[in-house]
Amino acid sequence: MRAKAVLVADGRTGDVLYARDADRRLAMASITKLMTALVTLENARPRDLVKVAPQAVAPDGSSIFLSAGEELRVRDLLAAALIQSANDAAYALAAHVGDGSVKRFVRLMNAEAVELGLDGTHYVRPDGLDRPGHYSTAEDTLRLARLAMREPLVRKLVRKRTAVIPPNRKLKSWNDLLWTFQGLVGVKTGHTDRAGWSEVAAARRGPTTIYAVVLGSPARAKRNADLTALLEWGFDQYAHFPLVTEGERYATAAIPFDDERLELVAAAGASKLVRLGDGTRFVERVVVPAMVELPVRKGEKLGEVVVMDGDREVARSDLVAARDVPEPTFRERLDWYADRALDEAGDIVSAVVPGI
Repeated sequence: MRAKAVLVADGRTGDVLYARDADRRLAMASITKLMTALVTLENARPRDLVKVAPQAVAPDGSSIFLSAGEELRVRDLLAAALIQSANDAAYALAAHVGDGSVKRFVRLMNAEAVELGLDGTHYVRPDGLDRPGHYSTAEDTLRLARLAMREPLVRKLVRKRTAVIPPNRKLKSWNDLLWTFQGLVGVKTGHTDRAGWSEVAAARRGPTTIYAVVLGSPARAKRNADLTALLEWGFDQYAHFPLVTEGERYATAAIPFDDERLELVAAAGASKLVRLGDGTRFVERVVVPAMVELPVRKGEKLGEVVVMDGDREVARSDLVAARDVPEPTFRERLDWYADRALDEAGDIVSAVVPGI
């Protein structure tokens, strides 16, 4: 793996599973546009119209060939910036939110980075093209991507392979893994001479979401192969651990006027996704009555089982009666008392006359 920085993390918690040079400051190319999108959505509505400023026309790199003075919605420009990584779309948004000043917008980007704790990140441009002082880290890229994915519109756009925006512009994603990796949901690629081939990718399978960051890979195919391997490895670190089994007996309780005991079984199962080898120890706590009150119906809740991970509850299930237990008749009660009296009398005689 020849990338300059690598990181794999649990998307739900942000816990880092693997990292190499994750705090190294590197050019990150169009991954920058995740911050451009966040700042835009904080200061403009998706349906707002943007009049394309002259400075947004014909920048270097990827473009949707905007014309000065044409109008597009914020939503459409975000689609162009996030799906096709269009630099002119990023500049149009920056000029709009910055009230005509891209530099003002970049100041907003850097202020947002400080507020979010992205200590290894600094922006010079809204599109991510190479400039001195424009850098980030794999750690910050992970944090930024997870925050961006909390935005419904960003989340919707970065998983699209293609899209069409007015007047009839066809967009196609640069994210090759959207076609090749099962469960990929985003998020952003980047490529420049200084940044190499970079990407932060997120994939979801069942309840598990894994993020992988590769910065400074030497080739597009190498970046894709490394991300594929890192994501697969990330998923392999987790497994479902059964905590409560439906229908299993967890306790018994005494039954009035009956020498047998009533089995109490779990009404529902529960499991937890755990990281393999992390040393987690689960403890069951069963709460049931010593004796039940009659009558009892099968399936009636009589207690519960609670599973703890240290001081944290991770699962809970009702414990229910495994069978019906009717209230005994008067005759059955008398017979029970009589049997008990005979048993006690026998015990007394055996104590007085040993050997009987």
